[in-house]
Amino acid sequence: MGPRLYAAIARELASWADVPLCLHLDHTGRVEHLLPHLEAGFTSVMLDGSSLPFDENVQLTKRAVDLAHSFGASCEGELGAVGRVGRETIEGGRSSDLTDPDAARRFVELTGVDALAVSIGNAHGIYTARPRFDFGLLRRLSDAVPVPLVLHGGSGTPDEDLHRAISLGMCKVNVASELARAATAELTRTDREVGWPPFRYAAAKSAVKRLAAEWMRRLGSAGKA
Repeated sequence: MGPRLYAAIARELASWADVPLCLHLDHTGRVEHLLPHLEAGFTSVMLDGSSLPFDENVQLTKRAVDLAHSFGASCEGELGAVGRVGRETIEGGRSSDLTDPDAARRFVELTGVDALAVSIGNAHGIYTARPRFDFGLLRRLSDAVPVPLVLHGGSGTPDEDLHRAISLGMCKVNVASELARAATAELTRTDREVGWPPFRYAAAKSAVKRLAAEWMRRLGSAGKA
């Protein structure tokens, strides 16, 4: 549909809510991809240069930050490669590279990013085994970086690890793979039971809504704005 139509639909839906909402573009590695989304009214974007050398990541992210800020939008960057597991996602590289606190501090100072995605042992997708987060590293990152930290790869993370990460300064948790899996499972379940596509899509939407509400409760954000 393109960013203009997506943004128009999102703004209309947001007007129904009684809490503040944002429209976020996640994971692009090209600054030129940001412009049509910002022009359409996206309020938050992410430039992922984590696969690049430090200086190139800084240069690219700084351009993205300046562009986003010129539209009054926020910009998230990433330092340290968040890998991927399972088949539920196409985000992330094949391997992970943990985020260095000193490099993270310099990255934020040089780019002016509003939030920073970090790698502490997390990975995109559905975990096949319990992730091993480096909580000592997270504490050092939280002390070194003055902007909110973002955890990519929240899907499948045990509650105790989530709560500990939040207590150590993790401010945003991304959950995509579980939501995608819930939608796909409901579409598959209704494939032969429901012939009319709009009813199948409505069922999938309800499944995603229930799971999103569950995640808000798990993260302690339910009832907050």
